[in-house]
Amino acid sequence: MHKTLALLTLVGLSACSHEHINGHDHHSHSSDHTHHMESAKDITNIIFTSSARNCADYANEYSSQVKDINKDTDYSGYLKVSLEGGKCTFSTNAIPNHDFNDGSDTFVHNVSEQDITYTIPQAPTINSEVTKLSLGTDNAVFLNGVKLDLLAAGCFGVGNGFIGCGNTEQPFRYDPMSPLNDFGTDSHNAHTQPDGAYHYHGNPLAMFSDDNSSPSPVIGFAADGFPIYGSYFDDNGTIRKAKSNYVLKDNGGPRKDISFAGKTYAPGGNYNGQFIDDYVYDVSSGGDLDECNGMFVDGHYGYYVTDNYPWVLKCFKGTPDSSFNKAPPEL
Repeated sequence: MHKTLALLTLVGLSACSHEHINGHDHHSHSSDHTHHMESAKDITNIIFTSSARNCADYANEYSSQVKDINKDTDYSGYLKVSLEGGKCTFSTNAIPNHDFNDGSDTFVHNVSEQDITYTIPQAPTINSEVTKLSLGTDNAVFLNGVKLDLLAAGCFGVGNGFIGCGNTEQPFRYDPMSPLNDFGTDSHNAHTQPDGAYHYHGNPLAMFSDDNSSPSPVIGFAADGFPIYGSYFDDNGTIRKAKSNYVLKDNGGPRKDISFAGKTYAPGGNYNGQFIDDYVYDVSSGGDLDECNGMFVDGHYGYYVTDNYPWVLKCFKGTPDSSFNKAPPEL
């Protein structure tokens, strides 16, 4: 049974101060937040309801008690959202607010607590040009403290195909959300990185209700500060899911070879969604969202979780904060 919570606005909280490199702290098995747990708001299995667009409205401390199902191990999640100088700071141990690792195959790497600090502006702005997703930048942080990391580190014809594809421009990058690829994710489209960091590759299948009873709430914030909503919005009185404008190239016809850096890559087959290169943005396809998978509603911009590619966002309309920077995979 899910609980429902309308997150309240709390003011006067100071930003956490963590030493960090390139805006990030990554320390496994951290216990620094343990003494905060008793006073934090419990968000275990919460379905969020707030549509507040300003990250300041979520200033508070949050905790959760969850389980690694396959390992039969208990974990405590912790997130603090604080304010300073027109920015919101998310300090998190990256443990979700729901049970995890419940797939038929257990995670290759055990989940471990992290010590991560993200910062976003309270009033993000739209740039004249979009910023592409990068292997060197985490994409977003959700309101349960877990990050979104959409790009896989594996490409066809590079190494073993699972890791080592560090050039963001490399063609035929596998889509972790495709059923044709086995990325060992759990029921929340998430798994772990080698350092034990739990992260989502798409719809977290948590935090918002999958029904059209009301528009979806804010469930997180992208690295540029714009909110991420669930799937549903109010379309002139009709509550329905937002639709992406990305479609399979050539209506799913034969996949063409691509030449890159002096080499030709030819996975063959048809455009079937196995690779992110299988998709193209087509504004005439009848969808709702722009090239970054967002839109303006009531004059305010936000990204939306969708049932098909690019799943949450494809690019940034604003400038991603440097606190989301991470070390990219080795080339």
